[in-house]
Amino acid sequence: MAGLPALPRKYHAASIWLLYAVGLLPAAYGFYLGATGRLPGNPVKEFEHLLGLWALRFLVLALAISPIRDLFGINWVRYRRALGLLAFWYVLMHFLTYMVLDQYLNFAAIITDIAKRPFITIGMAAFVMLIPLALTSNNWSIRKLGPRWVRLHKLVYIIAACGALHFAMAVKVVGPEQWLYIVLVLLLLAYRLIRPMLRGKKRARPQATSVRGQERSA
Repeated sequence: MAGLPALPRKYHAASIWLLYAVGLLPAAYGFYLGATGRLPGNPVKEFEHLLGLWALRFLVLALAISPIRDLFGINWVRYRRALGLLAFWYVLMHFLTYMVLDQYLNFAAIITDIAKRPFITIGMAAFVMLIPLALTSNNWSIRKLGPRWVRLHKLVYIIAACGALHFAMAVKVVGPEQWLYIVLVLLLLAYRLIRPMLRGKKRARPQATSVRGQERSA
């Protein structure tokens, strides 16, 4: 399948910063709606939900980069780090909204929630796991950690699964939206498991073709 036209290298950095700017717009717009009384129901809960949902969306997009490249020949790898960091900032804002605007920094109540409410426990675990990934999302850490960096960043699959589960458990009835993200994360996890086999087959095909060509010429 033919890929999309490649973006000239001189625009790569600008396109990444543009992604950051566009990526933060939902948070800014949601805050504006909440501050002006335009969010329905409980505005704090709605804003908190919006931030968490966008965090999950950016995680899914970051994980989809490799399958999109492998299956469709579209190379957006340069945007994966930005998508991952956007997911982290949205999770951080989601948690701060819960701590400050929802619980008013009542740490006793926050700790009780984390300990006794499973969906909050899972969400908090995802946030804690995401912190070292955000801190090491830079070239220096890649050079310093070497192969350990790759192993560390495989946590993103567990984080995405926790995020989808947290989203589903946060509602009384799991609806189509929750199932959509559960299925997307499961598909991405499944692809991660079968990807080495698919890549092995692709490498084997040229070798087989070469052997057959040698047999014909012999």
